[in-house]
This record gives sequence, C-alpha cells and structure tokens, in this order.
Amino acid sequence: MARKKESGTTTAVDQELAEVDEFDTAGSTDVFGDAAPVRKAKHFWPSAKRLVGLLAPHKLGVFISLGLIAVYVVLSVIAPRVLGKAMDVIFAGVLGQRIELPPGATKEGLVEQLRAAGETTQADMLNRIDFVPGQGIDFTLLSRYILIVLSMYFVASIFMWASGWLLNRLVMRVIYNLRKDVEDKLNRLPLNYFDTRQRGDVLSRVTNDVDNIQNALQQAISQLIQSVLTVLGIVIMMFIVSWQLALIALVALPLSGIAAGVIGSKAQGKFTAQWKNTGALNGQIEESFSGHELMKVFGREQDMVERFNKRNDELYKASFGAQFMSGMIFPVMQFISYLSYVGIAVVGGLRVASGALSLGDATAFIQYSREFTQPLGQMAGLANMLQSGVASAERTFELLDAEEQDPENATRELPARTDGHVSFENVSFSYSKDKPLIEDLSFDADPGHTVAIVGPTGAGKTTLVNLVMRFYELNRGRIVLDGVDITDLSRADLRSKVGMVLQDAWLFGGTIMENIRYGRLEATDEEVIAAAKATYVDRFVRALPDGYETVIDEEGTNVSAGEKQLITIARAFVANPSLLILDEATSSVDTRTEVLVQKAMAALRSDRTSFVIAHRLSTIRDADTILVMEAGRIVEQGNHETLLAAEGAYYRLYQSQFSGPAEDIDANPDTSVTPVTDAAVAEPLAEDQAH
Repeated sequence: MARKKESGTTTAVDQELAEVDEFDTAGSTDVFGDAAPVRKAKHFWPSAKRLVGLLAPHKLGVFISLGLIAVYVVLSVIAPRVLGKAMDVIFAGVLGQRIELPPGATKEGLVEQLRAAGETTQADMLNRIDFVPGQGIDFTLLSRYILIVLSMYFVASIFMWASGWLLNRLVMRVIYNLRKDVEDKLNRLPLNYFDTRQRGDVLSRVTNDVDNIQNALQQAISQLIQSVLTVLGIVIMMFIVSWQLALIALVALPLSGIAAGVIGSKAQGKFTAQWKNTGALNGQIEESFSGHELMKVFGREQDMVERFNKRNDELYKASFGAQFMSGMIFPVMQFISYLSYVGIAVVGGLRVASGALSLGDATAFIQYSREFTQPLGQMAGLANMLQSGVASAERTFELLDAEEQDPENATRELPARTDGHVSFENVSFSYSKDKPLIEDLSFDADPGHTVAIVGPTGAGKTTLVNLVMRFYELNRGRIVLDGVDITDLSRADLRSKVGMVLQDAWLFGGTIMENIRYGRLEATDEEVIAAAKATYVDRFVRALPDGYETVIDEEGTNVSAGEKQLITIARAFVANPSLLILDEATSSVDTRTEVLVQKAMAALRSDRTSFVIAHRLSTIRDADTILVMEAGRIVEQGNHETLLAAEGAYYRLYQSQFSGPAEDIDANPDTSVTPVTDAAVAEPLAEDQAH
C-alpha cells in the first residue's frame, strides 16, 4: 500500500511527484488516487522520429526491405494497366464480331464515313479500338496478357512476403535491444526514481508500452511504407493513363489529409491518456494485491473497489475516446473517396464515349482509383496504431532519459575481507534542497563493533545506512571504509562488502535453499545449511515435507512472516559480509523467535561491523555504541547504561516504550526488558538437540 518512508523524506517525494506531474501529466494519477489533468503528448514528432531511429543500426536490412516493397508496388501498380489491355482485346473482339463491312472496306474507311456523316464521337471511339471487322476475340493475345498479370501478382506477393519476413526480424531484434536497454536503465536508476513513482506505472512502461511499440513497428511502419509507395505509384500511373481523371482523383488527397490531421491530432491526446491511465490502473491493482491483508484488516474493501472503479472508468473513457476518434478517420476518408469515385466514373464514361479514352484505360483507371483510396484508408487506420505506439514510445523514452546515478569513478579496490572501520566525516545530505535532513554529521564505527541507531520516525536512521550503501550520494563530506572514500570504490565492490536485512522480508519464487544461497551464489549446500542452523532456520525447515527444497510461492504465503525474516537473516549470514546492516530485522518475529534471532545476531556480528536500526530498544541493549538521532543530527552517543544515566533523549525514548513511572525505571531499568542470555535460549536449543 503506502510507502514506508521517514518523515524527512516526505518532502522529497512530494517534490519529485510534482516534477513528474509537471513534466508529463497526460492522464496520470498520483499515488494518492487523484487524477491529474489530461494532456496530449508534448513531443509527438520528435518521439516518432526517435521511434523510427531505433531501426538505424539495421539500415542495410531496412533498405533491402524497402527495395522489396518497392518492387512489389511497381508490379502491383503496373498490373491493372496490363489488365486494361486485356479488356481492350476482349472489347475489340466483341466489336469486331458485330461489325461486318463490305468486301474491300476497311476500319479506316468506316471511320471516315462516320465523320462525314457527322458522327464524330462514334468515329473517335472506333478509331481508338484496335479491332478487325468480322474477327472475334484474339484469345492468344488475351491469354498472354492474363498470364503476364498473374505472373506480376505472384512475383509481387513473393516480394511482399520477403519484405515482411525481413522487417519482422529487424523489428524483433530492435525490441530485443530495447527491452535490454530498459532493463539496464532500471539497474542504473537511483533509488529516489522508484520512491517517487508507482511500481505499477513503471511495470506498465516496461511491459505494456514496449509491447505496444513492437506492434507499432511491426505493423504500422511496414504497412505505412507500403501504403505511401503504393499511393505514389498509383498517382504516376493515373497521370500516365489520363491526367484529367488524375486531377479529379487527387482532389480527395488534400481533403483526406486535412481530415486525418484534424481527427488524428485529437486522437493522439486520447491515446496518451489511455496508456497513462493503464499504468495508473496497474499500480492500483498492484497495491490492492500487495496490501490485501491490510485492506481486509481495516475493512477497506469497498474503498479499494471504489478507487479501482474510478480509475477503471478513467481508462474506459480515455480508451473509448481514443478508439472513437481514431475510428472516425477511416469512414470520413472513405466518404471523400466515394465522392472522388463518382466523379471519376462519370467523367471517365464521358471520355470513353467521346473516344478520348479507351475502355481498357477507363477500367484500369477505375481500378487505380479504388486502389488509390485503399492505401489512404490503410494510412488512416494505421494512425490508430501509430499514435498509440508513439504515445507508448514517449513514455518509454522518458524512462530511458531519466536521470541516472552519478557516474562511478572507481580508483580504488578493497580486499575480499575488510576490517569494517567506517567513518562519517562532516556528512550533509538532504532529499530536498530547501529542507536539510543530515547536517555536518561525524562519527566512527570501530571494526567488529555494533552501532545501534535509534530515534523518532523521520530522524534519518534509514537514510544513514542508505548513504553507506551509496543508494544516495552525499551533498557534502565523505564516508570512509577502511581508509578509502566510498566514492572511490565501485558500487558493486562496496555493496559486496555489505550484508543487509530489511524490515520487509523479500523472498523470490524458488526453494528455501536458493533463497538463502542468494546471499552468495557460489556457496555450497553445506555452507547454506550451516548458515541456516546458525540463524535457526534449520529448526522449521526440517519439519517441512520437502525440507530445503520447499518452494516458496510468489507471495511467500507458505511460510510465516517470522520464518521469512529468518531466511533473509540466513541469506545475510551466508554472504559473510564485512559490514552488516540490520533495519528492524526482528520486527516480524514473535518474542520467542526474537530471542533465537538475537542469539544468532550475536554470532553474526561477532567479527564484523554492524549497523542496527531499531525502534524496540530491548534489541540493542548490548550494542557497543548507540547513536541517538533527532532531525538528522546525533544528539547523544554511548552505551545503554551511560545513556540511561544521562537522562537525555535516549532516556526519554526508553521511558516511552515501557510502562511504569520513571522512578521504577530508575530503580530497576531492566524490569521490562528480556535480556538475551543462555538461559533464554536453553529451551529452543534443547529442542534442536532433540531433533
């Protein structure tokens, strides 16, 4: 459900969300469920150009595919003219059979007689027809024309199939590389990128939007190129056949372009809103599933249903609007083409009757006019897919263009095992420039010591260890590990020295053995089992039917919360890190298990520097140093006894956690705390030995 953040980071989250909304608010929704205003894509043509530019590394294949399409178009547009010649052969044969002339008379003589009789139109029509009086259809010539036409269409189909096959291979390679780039980008993005965005929206960009780009490239691009070349080829042939009819046909072109442009521009904003709302709905669904138990506990099922319905309605309206607007393009253009077709039919018939045009050419031109509107209609229909693809491309490019982590400048390396001496030297950090969080912080964590960090929510405890891990970069000062500034180390080298156990136990779908081995992939089964025994995972694993081969489902519902936490602790144990960070590592375990975990933690921390973030002060009584933080500053430091004696900030925190008046705590400060002793774990250990 809601993110678990310290109050010190809330301003940063709000600021980042404001920046995201300012950059792109097309149908977006914020993390609190309020819909942002819908705007269309701000950079359609640059995004479209960049989308096509994804094919640039495959120029040769693209040019070959274009060449194949060009051959297909040439053959396709010439075939109707050849078919028109065949029509002329049929008409001439039929006419020759019906006209019988006296012996010695010729066609030319008949034409002259008609002109002399004032039948100029009929004379011109007969003059254009290559007929022989008394002779029927020349089936040999007709067969030749038909064979040529069929051959042209067959070869054109082969070339079209080849171009589609090649272009699809190129597109799949492009999408393969795009998915890889997106995955690599996600690994380079800083932590605050994910802190300020819904996971569902990020997942939608990585999955739905990339799939939509694939559809746009795979279908829209190839069909668009084919349609454009077909239109150009048909226009040339129409001017060759009859420039007068060609002008009538071309009247439809600017009208169709205006219609497509006006309607398409309105549809683009709708498609952007559609994919934005898709991402928001995915985020809502993801929240509903991840927080299902919490939703049930607080009885918020109806509220979640209402929020889902609200976002689903927004998606429905955006999707319906996008499809409605884009769906209008084809009918409007089709109507314009019908008007052109009527004009061509009327004028063409008059020109055939006047002898200015042969019947075969008129037939070919009518076919051209029909084929002319078909690619125009396809281009209009492709606007639907292309606009949707560009909207998705813009969202994906926003992710790819997001600001990355500061570049690494690794000049030093650490040995496989370090002492674990950590020094904070005048460290300052803030999530927001106008609200400092940590200012001029300095302290030392000696090798092998346990440093506990306590303080109220928002004091900067988790931020402190995030800085050690370089999840965020410092504003000023430096952090030194064994004499080396951590900025001189690669992040991978630094983090390989650190083991971390978080408050929220994360397990992936796999066996318990695989989940523990995730801490160090080269660990043997014996090492994994040893880590499990040291952290008391072995106690409950032995009771499972499949033991360490028990498969954890995706939600981890077949193990308890405490058992999941123990597995994550075993994972850190097997990693054998130099530094150990425990962020409320025992918050999900029961009191009896906590005793075992504390015993395991004592063994785990024995030879390494440990940072322990804790709210329950009973878990850090034995820490070598306790840092008390308030508003990003260390206000007190010392061990448990000295801090209680000082009666300062730590004393007030301690007093607030345990019932009873202050004088009782002063008299016996240990009465409310269960210390970790051998006796406390004697019973569980005895159970282990019994097993």
